[in-house]
Amino acid sequence: MNVTSRDEERVVDRIDAMTDEVVAFVQDLVRIPTVNPPGEAYPECAQFIGSRLSDFGYDTQFVEAEGLPEHTASHPRVNVIGRLDGGAARPVLHFNGHFDVVPAGVGWTREPFGGRVENGSIFGRGTSDQKAGIAASIYAVEAIRRSGLELHGAIEQSGTVDEENGGFAGVAYLVENGFIHRDQTDYVIITEPLGVGRVCLGHRGVYWLKVATHGRMAHGSMPFLGVNAISKMAAFLHNIETRLKPALLERVTQMPVEPPEARRASLNVNSISGGQPDSGMQTPCVADLCEAILDRRFLSEERFENVRGEILAMLDDLAAQDPDFRYEVKDLMTVYPVQADRDCRLVREVAGAVRDVLAVDPPLIASPGTYDQKHVMRLGLVDQCIAYGPGLLHMSHQPDEYCRIDDLINATKVMALTAMRLCS
Repeated sequence: MNVTSRDEERVVDRIDAMTDEVVAFVQDLVRIPTVNPPGEAYPECAQFIGSRLSDFGYDTQFVEAEGLPEHTASHPRVNVIGRLDGGAARPVLHFNGHFDVVPAGVGWTREPFGGRVENGSIFGRGTSDQKAGIAASIYAVEAIRRSGLELHGAIEQSGTVDEENGGFAGVAYLVENGFIHRDQTDYVIITEPLGVGRVCLGHRGVYWLKVATHGRMAHGSMPFLGVNAISKMAAFLHNIETRLKPALLERVTQMPVEPPEARRASLNVNSISGGQPDSGMQTPCVADLCEAILDRRFLSEERFENVRGEILAMLDDLAAQDPDFRYEVKDLMTVYPVQADRDCRLVREVAGAVRDVLAVDPPLIASPGTYDQKHVMRLGLVDQCIAYGPGLLHMSHQPDEYCRIDDLINATKVMALTAMRLCS
């Protein structure tokens, strides 16, 4: 450990003394099953985080995503944001973490929402992704406060919803309503689980689309009288496998994406459905509709117009060859790649704090998947935004998800030193 002042040493020691309290907070968060979809227990979790922020001296408010279709009476979208003022109004350092989690799924050997501590780790859905990150940022600043120190600028903490399906009712809503913007926000750290010894500068782009192929219904005993939409989809997917995917493998980004295999452009068929529902009785019919959801990850070196255009061109080729090939395309989500300047002050300070806490030179990486940095940089126009947090990226969405306690505490120290150095 290499700290530069007696004040930093006091804060680091305070974090060590708070270890049990930090762990207990993560356990309590995990025990609130904020499963998305459909968006369970969001108000309960927002209130729990907001209560802790209020206890720690923050001015706290709850922001509901009014006007969005996903904000319903049965599953309200409730975000929480707190502000702790220091000796001056600026700079403002904003910590953000999402508290929605994916469904538990199968394959667990421990209770998914139990928050069990075992062998130096906390187990449960959302430990890595990313409730440990929320705890780390809150207790990093609380350690400074309990050490009797006042920061020069202001600290903001937000707990937000729906990151797992785009963040539009969460960070995007906060940005669009003026809570996070370059006019009032200087730095943003999103506490995603990219590894305690690494600093994440940004992420690749993503294009989600739905492709539908249309057929003509007929009796299943006389399929020659109809057009099978599933067969038409099969032809399209065959072209993806044999034409598009080999071309994507040849495209490699200069962004430092980890793991290195993700530096290539990619396409995944996320889901497919066609014909009659597989539940209940079936009747002999030729399928007249088949739909597939595609997940295309694109690089900063690729133009989106070309990303979309090459898929449409493939569909048009099939239609030109087969008069019965009819299709529709619906765009679902487009996220452009983002990357912070590796030489900006925020990156330098976080990297320096990692170096001082862990005695390693942290690699500057980019994420294979997107997260809420897209909204902060593209909508909020905050250039100095990065991801840093405890947890293991490869454990996200896995059975027996966990976060190591030593990673949690070390990340808390890194965030505390970063806050002190940015707002000194």
